[in-house]
Amino acid sequence: MILVRQYRYAVSSELLEIPAGTLEPGEEPKDCAKRELEEETGYTCHSIAKVLECFVAPGYSTEKIHVYLAKGLTKTQTRLEEDEKITIDTVPFETALAKIRSGEIQDAKTIAGLQGAANLL
Repeated sequence: MILVRQYRYAVSSELLEIPAGTLEPGEEPKDCAKRELEEETGYTCHSIAKVLECFVAPGYSTEKIHVYLAKGLTKTQTRLEEDEKITIDTVPFETALAKIRSGEIQDAKTIAGLQGAANLL
């Protein structure tokens, strides 16, 4: 699994997360997932499958996330935005799941995405 470490000001902490980003106007979620994968990690993928989609906090937000599992990765080059400070962590899938259990991964989209991907693997 390719995970990204990034400082999140809202929680005053560095979090370990799956690559993610914001949909551009008119962009399909699958295309966004592939774009963000390459921008943040420097990898393209041969195949990509939808894991899940869900509302982040339906009590006060309409934000919906779409999570994909990318396979057949090829190393290219990152294209980080100017304000992005990201470190890449590459770990076996079972290690990523263990990081959820240990509390090292605390990001909800990452937890949901990894658990959902476990059902596909």
